[in-house]
Amino acid sequence: MAKAHKNYVCQSCGAVSSRWGGKCDSCGEWNTIAEEVSEAAVPKGMGNKQKGRVIEFADLRAESGKTYPRYQTRIGELDRVTGGGIVPGAAILIGGDPGIGKSTLLLQAVCALTKNNVPCVYVSGEEAVDQIRMRADRLGLGDTPLKLASATNVRDIIESVKQAEDHLKLLVIDSIQTMYVDTVDSAPGTVTQVRASAQEIIRMAKSRNVAVLFVGHVTKDGQIAGPRVLEHLVDTVLYFEGDRSHQFRILRSVKNRFGPTDEIGVFEMAHQGLVEVENPSALFLSQRHEDAAGSAVLAALEGTRPLLVEVQALVAPSSLAAPRRAVLGWDPNRLAMIVAVLETRCGVSLSGHDIFLNIAGGIRINEPAADVAVAAALMSALSGQALPSDTVYFGEIGLAGEIRQVAQPDLRLKESGKLGFEQAVIPNLSKKAGKAMPAGMRVRELGHVRELAELLSA
Repeated sequence: MAKAHKNYVCQSCGAVSSRWGGKCDSCGEWNTIAEEVSEAAVPKGMGNKQKGRVIEFADLRAESGKTYPRYQTRIGELDRVTGGGIVPGAAILIGGDPGIGKSTLLLQAVCALTKNNVPCVYVSGEEAVDQIRMRADRLGLGDTPLKLASATNVRDIIESVKQAEDHLKLLVIDSIQTMYVDTVDSAPGTVTQVRASAQEIIRMAKSRNVAVLFVGHVTKDGQIAGPRVLEHLVDTVLYFEGDRSHQFRILRSVKNRFGPTDEIGVFEMAHQGLVEVENPSALFLSQRHEDAAGSAVLAALEGTRPLLVEVQALVAPSSLAAPRRAVLGWDPNRLAMIVAVLETRCGVSLSGHDIFLNIAGGIRINEPAADVAVAAALMSALSGQALPSDTVYFGEIGLAGEIRQVAQPDLRLKESGKLGFEQAVIPNLSKKAGKAMPAGMRVRELGHVRELAELLSA
């Protein structure tokens, strides 16, 4: 039988090596490699001594008309991101920066479910029970009959769930990095412990049809800490984003087996906790200065939701050999590409200027449809002339300067019309998409970024 042996595992990316080093070769992080003892290996091959159990295969058509209920928290933004509610037996992982509001959101959600006759248990490995009660009182939820526990031993948690008298339906683990399996010779929070703890809890949850909500810590790069396999084990991965200096919080779905990915929910941090924002477009544009140069309104699409945000650009002459490029809420590499296209294809001189770009409101935009709005904001900031206040922009820009079509332009224009915008600068549309345009909206279709420069200089 093989003996247990030592491995050296990076606590940031999960890479395994045979010896210790100060720097991880996979992710480049320093001082993240820790020694872990691996269990004895299973012998290779199954051999012919023992036969396997015959599995009974189910027919996909057997219950085709059956409906599968979800646990709705009645927090509209959370239910939207999860695809309409929490599926029984689902494993959901939510990550975010410290203090962003993960525990607050989950406490509000499980209290709402408990009041809706869904038995829930909130297990915290970071707070005592009295601390959770204090937070619930501050949120006005102190009268909720929610079951609380402060524990970190996975064996104790699983046994308690099995012995629950009220047929537990939902379990919250805050956080998975504090849990440990007593048969694993590693400290809590290490790659081995996080993987083993999550596997044991998920196995129990699937067998008993109990939904599990995990809270996960994040690295300084914003990714969920621990092994990447943790995100493969769960059914849904949510990221809670936002700047603590802003009151807005964005809940983004990056993986969802029971609903759309890239869906977002918008919350506002208030004294009574997280309050959902039903019309985020109006909120993001509420403090916009319509006569300011370098400001353009982008009609973005996050998941299935159209979202209007303000793109702000500032272009100033630079005395540095390498002018500064500062970006908040967008991809800095894509900004460099847009600047290069404007200089090469349109003759817009930006190489000797400092460029600052900001997506107002603390939200992050990931889709390439923001290219046209960014280009318009840059040219407006360079010329010092404000863009028309009733115009929205969207479209993808290629390296040849062509403006490419983007997904669902009708939804973007419909949302723009609701908020009072009368004009739109968009890519050339197909005949099918052109028939679905909302009435009363003046649309300017462009095929090349040169046409955008001519339109703004006219």
